[in-house]
Amino acid sequence: MPGGREACGRFLGVLARPTAPLASCAAVTARLAVRVRLGNTAGEDTGRPPDPTKTLEDDVASEVQRTITGIGVCPGKVVGPVVFLPEPLAEPSPGLRLRPTADLQAEADRIPVAAAQVQADLERAAASATGDTRDVLEATAAMAADPTLAADAARRVIDEHLIAERAVWEAAESVAQQFEALGGYFAERARDIADVRDRIVAALSGRPAPGVPDHPEPFVLVALDLAPSVTASLDPARVLAIVTDGAGPTSHTAIVANAMGIPAVVAATGASEALAAGDTVLVDGSAGTVLVHPTDQQVATARALAATVRTFSGEGRTADGHRVQLLANIGDPAGAEPAAAAGAEGVGLFRSEFCFLDREQPPTTEEQVSAYRTVFHAFAGRKVVIRTLDSGADKPLHFLSVDDEENPALGVRGLRTAEKWPELLEQQLEAIAIAAAAEEAEVWVMAPMVSTVAETEWFVARCAAHGLETAGVMIEVPSAALLAGPILARAHFASIGTNDLTQYTMAADRLLGSLAELSDPWQPAVLQLVAATCRGGDLQGRPVGVCGEAASNPVLAAVLVGLGVSSLSMTARAIPDVAALLGAVTIGRCREVAQLALAAESAAEARAVVRAALPQLDELGL
Repeated sequence: MPGGREACGRFLGVLARPTAPLASCAAVTARLAVRVRLGNTAGEDTGRPPDPTKTLEDDVASEVQRTITGIGVCPGKVVGPVVFLPEPLAEPSPGLRLRPTADLQAEADRIPVAAAQVQADLERAAASATGDTRDVLEATAAMAADPTLAADAARRVIDEHLIAERAVWEAAESVAQQFEALGGYFAERARDIADVRDRIVAALSGRPAPGVPDHPEPFVLVALDLAPSVTASLDPARVLAIVTDGAGPTSHTAIVANAMGIPAVVAATGASEALAAGDTVLVDGSAGTVLVHPTDQQVATARALAATVRTFSGEGRTADGHRVQLLANIGDPAGAEPAAAAGAEGVGLFRSEFCFLDREQPPTTEEQVSAYRTVFHAFAGRKVVIRTLDSGADKPLHFLSVDDEENPALGVRGLRTAEKWPELLEQQLEAIAIAAAAEEAEVWVMAPMVSTVAETEWFVARCAAHGLETAGVMIEVPSAALLAGPILARAHFASIGTNDLTQYTMAADRLLGSLAELSDPWQPAVLQLVAATCRGGDLQGRPVGVCGEAASNPVLAAVLVGLGVSSLSMTARAIPDVAALLGAVTIGRCREVAQLALAAESAAEARAVVRAALPQLDELGL
């Protein structure tokens, strides 16, 4: 295949399709483990030969309690046995070629059939899924359906006499190398190509598709990392928790786990080596710890807390009545009703990209109006904050052609696209205004990737021209946080996207598992910028919210409220836990722990000192 960005063909559009959270703050996670051990409980094959040198003393020593630390991304304490993700498919031998008398065309024809089977399996799984899970499965199915990979593999069968499995492997390797050469976000997408490759090779060879192993009881899944489709296909009834050596707090693994309500600890370096198949572990998704061999009392306490079902219906407040709006993040119209049913007070982030992705032409005004009205209708009488098109970087669109960018994350994205294609923004604002007029929701509009006062002033003026009087901005880059005062002298509100703000503050790609420690919203530098934004809001009498993944962490939510944040928007599933902790602490206590976090010198220290200062966490099981 030819080299360069063009050679990636339609894969660019397919791979760029983000899950809802990764649209603002992302997309699909990076690499699957290169080697992972298969394990299960005693009495079953652990996938590892017995060690003849192991003694009784070793067995006794293995029962010693120890703690593995990572980054918690979904609250909850669960206990279960360790099961490792099975090893990925072995690479077909490079020397495998067809006999001279073989029917080359028949062998080549097997490839699109296998790809279609993979596509159908993934689409079938997507049909019974919702939200982020459905988005990822559909995106992976689209990759399997793309003819680029299958056509190149078929050519290799005809020209080089490779067996179909080897041809697919080499064709996928070629595409992956091109993405790796592009660097940044696209380099991380090479993992997605390998995921599709493995599924097609499995279909060709009659083996089970890669995925979560069967196990007779619910378990804790341990892996170096998880492929996007594996994460999206997790069954919360089977997988009690996730522990990964890699990935980060804003990775796909973390975001989907949070959306599903599966406690997860990511960036737990060395976990795969430190744990053994069948080990009983207590995973604390809030503290980011994995306790190996918990005591009977610890197990009983964790299970009692896990049996507690929290709900939320009302208004978010601290114990002494300080008001904090608890809102939901919505990725598409289908998410509106579930979020409303979960008791969300409104929508703090309605991502509008769903209308524009995977299309050759932008949606019509009528299409947009219909989609927006669905969400506005579900939240009649309540606030809905819709974000205008956030394209570029990890969300390139077929109909927007940007010159070659060495670093798309720092290129033409978000509101910057409106300078080159102003008609898209004008049409979208028109559609939002029509939809808002037809429904009873309190509609606010905000622009992504705002960096300057001038951009803010221009966007607010464009909204006003369409009769949209409540216009705000997202704070995702340090310049916007530092200029929050003058920016909020123009804008009516600000919403902090902590995923991107962390990425740009720490100069760390949020999708790179190797930079997970830096991609942590607990970083004191990030919290300092949140505080600066809130000071700007106070100065101008404007509300400041948070709509990034940080809002869904109850402990960090208390810190954000203490810094001056007035609303928190998150996956609807997280609202009850956040409400429970806020309802157990006073605003004064929130301010105290916020100062502790600001004074810390690392993310780990900030997290630790705040947790130590909130005894309510143990009582609530958070």
